[in-house]
Amino acid sequence: MAPETAVTEQTVEVLQESVDWQPPMPPTDLIFDDGEPLESNRHRIAMNTLIRSLLQLWADRNDFFAGGNMYVYYSSTQAMNRDFRGPDFFVTLDIDGTKERQGWVVWQENGRYPDVIVELLSESTAKVDKGVKKELYEKVFRTRNYYIYDPFETNSLQGWRLNASLKYESVTPDSRGWLWSEALGLWLGTHQGTIDRETANWLRFYDETGNLVLLPEEAEKQRADSEAQKADAETQRAEAEAQRAEAERQRAERLAARLRELGEEV
Repeated sequence: MAPETAVTEQTVEVLQESVDWQPPMPPTDLIFDDGEPLESNRHRIAMNTLIRSLLQLWADRNDFFAGGNMYVYYSSTQAMNRDFRGPDFFVTLDIDGTKERQGWVVWQENGRYPDVIVELLSESTAKVDKGVKKELYEKVFRTRNYYIYDPFETNSLQGWRLNASLKYESVTPDSRGWLWSEALGLWLGTHQGTIDRETANWLRFYDETGNLVLLPEEAEKQRADSEAQKADAETQRAEAEAQRAEAERQRAERLAARLRELGEEV
């Protein structure tokens, strides 16, 4: 009986160890800022333009997060190796957009990865953005739409979408050179203008019918211009009405004078 007892005790010990085992916790000492600025002031403006215009467009929605130049942590190994990956711009859909975040930590987001990523190219980042990062976004993130654009090169816009085989295929531009994003239901294209005192061909969003997605200050200017146009129209209508009234008064006076000439009582 002794051997059976030993086996039983060993089995109980193994079972107890199984019960006591807990999966390793993900790292908590995450770094969210390495102090490295964007490549240029134009890159910073380009990133903020995408973020701020989307927040303006979807101001009544809380089911998305739009960020930029933030680290995305997707595995414990990556975090421990300090293998930082921070898209210049990204959007994650169908999440709690009101939650405060220093970065995007996948295991704190129910396993959700960005749905759309835009990398703003430069001479120092182009090779990585077109190679290592593109492969990461395709094979690990499964990001639905990935775009690259050099703010200093107007014709540099390229994009890929994840197909049914979970492989990236190129997005064909339309006649305007714009690329469609199924995830966002928006176009990406260039638009020349001055933002934060810098004039360039900026990467911008357009709605399905081709209208530019405005920045908050552009939307405010549009509202102000619309109100001014309405006020001008009201002024013109009032002036026209006054002119008609004056013309009617003068006509009545002429008619009265003519009747007096004819000896008619007025």
